[in-house]
Order: sequence, then C-alpha cells, then structure tokens
Amino acid sequence: MKFLFLSSLISLAGSASAASLSCPDASRFGVPTVTPTTVKAGDSISVFVDLTCGVKNFGFIPQFLDYSIEVPANENNGFEQPIILARRTIASGTLSDSFTTTVPHAFYFANAAYNIIVGNIYNINGTDGSPVLVKGDVFIPITIEV
Repeated sequence: MKFLFLSSLISLAGSASAASLSCPDASRFGVPTVTPTTVKAGDSISVFVDLTCGVKNFGFIPQFLDYSIEVPANENNGFEQPIILARRTIASGTLSDSFTTTVPHAFYFANAAYNIIVGNIYNINGTDGSPVLVKGDVFIPITIEV
C-alpha cells in the first residue's frame, strides 16, 4: 500500500513537471500571433492570443485583455505613448481571443521598432483574500511602414 501511494505521488510529480516543461514561463500571459506583421496605417490586422498555458498551468484567468502598439523600451526617442487597439472582456474559461482591427493613422517613425502588446489583466487573492487585479504583458514585434 505504501509503495502504491509513493508510486502515485512520483507519477503525479512527473506529470506536473511534464506540464510545466510543455508550457514555457514566458507564455504564462498568452501567446500572441499577428497577421500580417508588416503593415501601414489603415491596414487591417488580425490578432490572436492563446491563453491556454496561463489558464491551465498558472491559474491566470483573464478578465480583460488590453491590446496596444508600443515602442520597445529604450528605442526611438522614448516619448511615444502606447496606441490602444482594443480592451476586450474575456468570459471565464476562455482559452483564446481573436479580433481584426485597423492600424490607426497615428504618428509612426520610419525604421522604428514597434510591438503589439497584450496586457492580460487577471485577479489574484490579496493579503485578506479579497480579489486584486494585476496585469502581465506579452508582445510580438511588428513593422509599421511609414
């Protein structure tokens, strides 16, 4: 009986370890895909984010997803504000999100680096057990032709 119990624990530990290995820590807030990745203002883009890793392996159940175009830190002149593409409310249990939008006619710089940022906003338990909204970001690089 003790051997069977220990064997079950080892098996469970191995399964948890395998699940962690199949889900890189970097994907805990989502795995975004954008098509096309080279665009101009006014072009249509499709955005998809897979939330499976964060929901199933980390318990990050998103309430909202914020999407923006941002300049990477320490790039360009450092004064470009994020351009908001969308804020989407996510139903509990949802493992992905997708939408199509237009690249806004904002001020972009030639040869500048840009990212689509996905901000995953989810609840954690506060020190007294009450819900606290926190945010984790993931990004995917895009090229905006000027």
